[in-house]
Amino acid sequence: MNIDAIIDKDYAGRSLRELAEAPLSALRGVSQDDAVAIQKAFGVNCVRQFAELKFVKWATAIATLAAEETPPVEEVAKEVLLDEAVEMTFPASDPISVASSITRIEVPPEMVDAHTDHQHAGAIEEHSKEAVEKEAEHAS
Repeated sequence: MNIDAIIDKDYAGRSLRELAEAPLSALRGVSQDDAVAIQKAFGVNCVRQFAELKFVKWATAIATLAAEETPPVEEVAKEVLLDEAVEMTFPASDPISVASSITRIEVPPEMVDAHTDHQHAGAIEEHSKEAVEKEAEHAS
């Protein structure tokens, strides 16, 4: 990273030690008025003091940890229930759009009977005929 991209052009070419002791206005986008306001609010005068400010450390820690946080169990459960409800309602190959406000299906879909399932009906009927014939042979 080119450090000159984040510091004011008046501080270009300076060492990191010099930049750490530079006023806050050395940071690109921080005006002299902004630096005065930060100094009044937090009592810091240079980049190093600002970086060591406990509020900056807390904010950095929160932002870093938030990126690694797993969603709450309730949120995961709602998502799983929605996914399962959509899968039961629509075949997986159909593209659909679902509103994010839906959290449950009010009326569950009818369960498909395996013997009338259009995808496997032939195989089930064939198996049923064979089973009936075998039972008849054993009975006689």
